Amino acid sequence: MLKKYSFFKVVFWLFLAGCGVTGVTFAGLYLFLAPKLPDVQTLREVKLQTPLRIYSSDNKLIGEFGEQRRTPISYNEIPPLYIKALLSAEDAQFYDHNGVSIRGLLRAASQLLQTGQIQSGGSTITMQVARNFFLTFRQTFARKFNEILLALQIERELTKAEILELYSNKIYFGNRAYGIQAAANVYYGKDISELSLAQWAMIAGLPKAPSAYNPLANPERALIRRNWILGRMLELGNIDQATYNGAIQEPISAKYHGLTPELYAPYVAEMARQYAIDQFGNAAYNDGYIIYTTVNSRLQEVAQQVLVEGVITYDQRHGYRGAEANLGLENPDSWLDQLDSFPTFGDLRPAVVTAIDEQSADIQFADASTYQLQWEDGLSSARPYVNESYRGKRPQTTSDIVKPAEVIRVKASEEGWKLSQLPEAEAALVSLNPENGAIVSLVGGFDFNKSNFNRVTLSTRQPGSSFKPFIYTTALENGFTPATIINDAPIVIEDASLEGTWRPVNDGGSFLGPMRMRTALYRSRNLVSIRILRSIGMEAAHRGIGRFGFDAEALPYDLSLALGSHDVTPLQLAEGYATFANGGFKVSPFLISRIENVDGEVLFAAAPATVCRECEGKSLAPHVNEEAPEAQTLEELLGSKADTAAKDPQPELPRAPRVLDAETAFIADSMLRDVIARGTGRRARVLERGDIAGKTGTTNGPRDAWFAGYNPNITTITWLGFDNNTNLGNNEYGGSAALPIWIDYMREALKDHPEVPARRPEGIVTVRIDPETGKRASANDPDAIFEIFRADSVPTAPETDANTQDNGTVDILPEELF
Repeated sequence: MLKKYSFFKVVFWLFLAGCGVTGVTFAGLYLFLAPKLPDVQTLREVKLQTPLRIYSSDNKLIGEFGEQRRTPISYNEIPPLYIKALLSAEDAQFYDHNGVSIRGLLRAASQLLQTGQIQSGGSTITMQVARNFFLTFRQTFARKFNEILLALQIERELTKAEILELYSNKIYFGNRAYGIQAAANVYYGKDISELSLAQWAMIAGLPKAPSAYNPLANPERALIRRNWILGRMLELGNIDQATYNGAIQEPISAKYHGLTPELYAPYVAEMARQYAIDQFGNAAYNDGYIIYTTVNSRLQEVAQQVLVEGVITYDQRHGYRGAEANLGLENPDSWLDQLDSFPTFGDLRPAVVTAIDEQSADIQFADASTYQLQWEDGLSSARPYVNESYRGKRPQTTSDIVKPAEVIRVKASEEGWKLSQLPEAEAALVSLNPENGAIVSLVGGFDFNKSNFNRVTLSTRQPGSSFKPFIYTTALENGFTPATIINDAPIVIEDASLEGTWRPVNDGGSFLGPMRMRTALYRSRNLVSIRILRSIGMEAAHRGIGRFGFDAEALPYDLSLALGSHDVTPLQLAEGYATFANGGFKVSPFLISRIENVDGEVLFAAAPATVCRECEGKSLAPHVNEEAPEAQTLEELLGSKADTAAKDPQPELPRAPRVLDAETAFIADSMLRDVIARGTGRRARVLERGDIAGKTGTTNGPRDAWFAGYNPNITTITWLGFDNNTNLGNNEYGGSAALPIWIDYMREALKDHPEVPARRPEGIVTVRIDPETGKRASANDPDAIFEIFRADSVPTAPETDANTQDNGTVDILPEELF
């Protein structure tokens, strides 16, 4: 009995000694490590890595950029049942412990003694927060002790709700998803609040092993993990038996949901992304900036659609170039796998021809679905391409067009699918609000994934005749009127800068003799434009053109300027035409309207120079160019001015300077309206509107097709051509290739908007003139027409005789006629 008592006594003292050594060890570790611990209060101000997001003016997501997909949410936005699923999986005693689970630590200590390593965590939610925000993931005793100390400290300084919010927004869930909101988006394409109990349990099971329990990569193991969590919820009383039975019967519905923008505008998204990088550096990808653009989602969708249709329509006029590839007849079983490498561009879907008949072709898509192209589905009209100006004979049978194993492109139609092909031509469209320069839509090419080169902002091309209005407007300010007679006749120019003798011609090679300047513009007569430029002189022309936003110093000093030889981008041309649309004011294009940080604070708010007609006369006189206020930099606005922008989102805007007097602007607009009413843009009469104006443009070759046009509320430029300057083909002009795109866009842009009457200034008068001479007509002239003039530029009256009566009156016509 004595021996037994002595044994227990020895064990007791050994236990006390062990506890003492352990206590001293832990105390020493605490004294050594505690001073080195980070400040837990920093968790209240933690900045989670959040991607850059780009939105339209009406809050539709255009793009997201960043390595981590994350959408932070508050504790109140986390579904309560998801929290129960999470705690059932990770930390059932979360609300009962002070940050550390003794049972879990004993398990970890046992593993350390047995194997020399900590194989499973025994970590609470709080300890995981400590590790994810402050520590490495290396399994060492010192790190584990730091984790314990930090967890205890976190529990003392943060609430349970704050801890759960940090955890839910920080933890990695696989597939670039950080945080539960991103996980819900990635795996289910929904908001976390929209998921079912089974889906919440699936997400709750991911943090333990995002790869092993991933429902995309390992659906069987993910299902086992999900059902175990549901069982734990039942065991802990979080759900009842009926709810459990229903949840475990739910099949796995997870599938990868990549970023799906609400609005397809990749060229806009890229412009905004580059702007963010220029301003914030690589921090733009992680700091959660939100950029709102000026783009209108409806008009952007229309622009995208009409540009693609316009390019395809042009392409189909020039012949079928044949199959895109041949997959080989040797191994048909591999066709679908090979077809996967052909992406869809511009809604043109790739398909492989599996069989052909005399006037039909069986095709198959990459998803194994099939379709039979009939003769009328584009086969009968697929005349072979020879060059841009010529096509071969019409096909007689399907074998003249396609053969089995060939990859072709088809386009959706109301009846099904039609034969098509990837176009080689490109196009661009940009549309501005002429009141302030805001870009309302922009498409920089046929398909961003085919070519991310932005032709709106980067492609400099000769504008051809679409540049002439700037010459004509300058002439109006230098003694010319719409009735001025200029001779449309041959001219030979000796000019060293033009490499010797230059003999410019009109389209078609014809010359029409003397004509009024108005007629010359709407008929786009080259020789008249050259004579006008030579008359006003290069210096005056450069000064006049420079006011529209072009670099006057870069303009050529030769007469080819009259024909649009100076390279411009579509955006620069849009900036110039906005002045015609708004009645003579200079506005500058801009895309970024507002930038917010991750907390919703406004860091930058655009303050564009804006047209203010009511301000006229207060500080502006005709022909006086008041300087616009100096633009504020983003850096300035990120400082003290950011607070002002946040409190006053609509500060007083700077005034757009007047660069054309009202009378000149009105006359120029009237002449440009005639381009559509009776000139090279007359196809646009299909819109049945009297408030649209513009100018076609076609360059030598022809290589470029333009239409620059507007109504008082919107300015739109369209361009079509080849990046390598290939000829567009015979019978292709601005009016045939670019104008149809403009018409289709403006039809939708102006839909449901009433016509806007021209703003007729007081200094404009209307006079009856002789159309042959441009002079005032006699009272009884049956051929007389009306023309508008500045009051100080009315033409002289003809000499009177006994049969002519002229009281010298000036007829003022109603404004709505203009």
